[in-house]
Amino acid sequence: MKISVLGAGNVGSLTAMRIAQASLGEVMLVDIARGLALGKSLDLEDARPLLSLDYSVKGTEDIFSISGSDIIVITAGLARKPGMTREDLFLKNSQILNELSLSIKSLAPGSVVIVVTNPLDLMTYLVLKTTGFKKNKVFGMGVSLDAARFANIIAAEFKLPVDDIKAVVIGTHGEGMLPLPRHTKVKGLTLPEFAGQEKTDFIVNKTVSRGAEIVAKLGTGSAFFAPSAAITQMIGLIVRDEKGIIGVSAYLDGEYGIRDVCIGMPCRMGREGVEKIIELDLNKQESEKLSESANSLSKLIKGFPCMT
Repeated sequence: MKISVLGAGNVGSLTAMRIAQASLGEVMLVDIARGLALGKSLDLEDARPLLSLDYSVKGTEDIFSISGSDIIVITAGLARKPGMTREDLFLKNSQILNELSLSIKSLAPGSVVIVVTNPLDLMTYLVLKTTGFKKNKVFGMGVSLDAARFANIIAAEFKLPVDDIKAVVIGTHGEGMLPLPRHTKVKGLTLPEFAGQEKTDFIVNKTVSRGAEIVAKLGTGSAFFAPSAAITQMIGLIVRDEKGIIGVSAYLDGEYGIRDVCIGMPCRMGREGVEKIIELDLNKQESEKLSESANSLSKLIKGFPCMT
């Protein structure tokens, strides 16, 4: 299995490391910055004797090296800065991903593509439309990370093992996300049953602002430890054809009454990518919030000629 990671920054290089150490495939790390991907790949390979692992990580600035990739992860682009929304990044990163998408279409037409670059849902839509790939083959990392943050905050709040929590988040990856307390289980109970409504609201608000909090604390760049773990989990489901359920930014074509946007949903994942979008039983309030989230994406898509 050949897995190419585009972008050798913090997220990309950590993803390459996690993929290699999980023995998911041969990794090709690509970055336009001269020597960056090669230097990091050499460093990663030097760790093999220390880890007693025989993995392969190669680095280059040559985009043609992605030829024949089975999976491509796009982390390339500018990172979010303090005070900057994901949408603010759109104009800067859309040009980068448009060019990469054309290369992927030409060099790796059979690949599954995972988009990580922000604004994630919009970038996923852009890559899907530019490559012309089937909708199951292009999706974004998004809400799997948000659900992990949701679960971690719950665990920290109640001093519980994270395995006791099954968190669910849908919607856009960002401030428009929709954590679902009714569908989130803590020791078998829904979050409101376990924690009460006031504490639930506190946890939900903390989850929604978690990404911005990390960006503000770091000062430069954004999160990379948890995002790289989320990407690697997703790749594992694909490589091992596990049919597991995970949240991804998927293209909707009528599910939940929503069409022609990429937005976070629980999906069954296997060798071919998104095998099924899981439709949860949403109440009126949840459905309305999801529709608002999708409508905001639709307006942004229509507002930029390169997206239509």
